[in-house]
Amino acid sequence: MAGTSEKNPKRCPWVDVSKPDYVAYHDLEWGVPVHDERRLFEFLTLEGAQAGLSWYTVLRKREAYRKAFSDFDPEKVARYGKRQIQLLVKNDGIIRNRAKIAAAVNNAKRFLAVQKEFGSFDAYIWRFVDGRPVVHNFRSLKDYRATSPESDALSKDLKQRGFGFVGSTICYAHMQATGMINDHTVSCFRRQAIIATYNGT
Repeated sequence: MAGTSEKNPKRCPWVDVSKPDYVAYHDLEWGVPVHDERRLFEFLTLEGAQAGLSWYTVLRKREAYRKAFSDFDPEKVARYGKRQIQLLVKNDGIIRNRAKIAAAVNNAKRFLAVQKEFGSFDAYIWRFVDGRPVVHNFRSLKDYRATSPESDALSKDLKQRGFGFVGSTICYAHMQATGMINDHTVSCFRRQAIIATYNGT
């Protein structure tokens, strides 16, 4: 995924340009449609870990999460038992919240159940935007929202399927991160570049 050759490109107002890893996340990942199963599980896990915290806090721990959660392989995480959970609670590289860790393991099991029912988690989750990214026309920080009708519906369905830490706000963040919703502002250099890829979505 290409970034930009511009010296000072216009970015979304939430990006702290003093943090190179935050800038890279915005420029290379945020809002790009994701259809890879493991990446979808990764974002589901990380968004759940974020609950009550800033995304940057989780982003800085991403590599530690990758190692702790078997490179986000849902089949492996689904087999974690009490011993693995206890080790994760002691792992200072990740957010040591037992409820969030237990939810991630539980969610891996639910993730596999969804894959079995729909053929893939990708096929399941993209139904909530009718298979195409929802593009908003945001112009400033005040235009951003915490939830949407799509995230409300996704949250309700995931909860009914037994997932944890999947409130509508978490689901909305997940949808933004995985490109189901394109919330790059109208002036952001990434907005049109991502829209241009939609014919292949």
